[in-house]
Amino acid sequence: MILITAFEPFGGSATNTSSEVLRLLPVSIAGHPVKKLVLPVVFGKAAEAALRFPADYVFLLGEAGGRNCVTPEKRAKNLRDARIPDNAGAQPRSQRILPRGPDEYRTALPVEAIAADMQDGGIAVSEDAGAFVCNDTFYLVGTGSACPVDFIHVPAVPDQAEKYAETVLRFITLAVSSHPVTDS
Repeated sequence: MILITAFEPFGGSATNTSSEVLRLLPVSIAGHPVKKLVLPVVFGKAAEAALRFPADYVFLLGEAGGRNCVTPEKRAKNLRDARIPDNAGAQPRSQRILPRGPDEYRTALPVEAIAADMQDGGIAVSEDAGAFVCNDTFYLVGTGSACPVDFIHVPAVPDQAEKYAETVLRFITLAVSSHPVTDS
């Protein structure tokens, strides 16, 4: 099973492009059933919700303002440093997510090779998922799962969700094909 998550709106926005992209994705990818889940924009709680579902692959979607293409992330940092409060009002600054945890989680998926294979200009690899709830969720799900996990940011442009969904689908299809596991 492939678990694909997205986030609810946050920061005063009425929509979250990641949720729109999630809605457009199919219920099966590369022969694997897909479980879709919208997560709260709350430190710790988002990862807790995602970790309830055992999966063979986890793809976490989020939106990023200021980006102009889909950006799969290479790593998550063991850092919470919020410039705005999450949806529960928490605004941690310069805190480790897991005090005794590793400094980072690196995806096992070959994101650079996948992005290079796509060669369409609609995708670019990003070094890390920032320091807000996206990073927090990627770090906690990555370190808490035995399966491959990646985070994919989409631009915060809801009227382009269909285009982003096509790119995300291609990326996930290639990722699953490049890193086969036995379906549970």
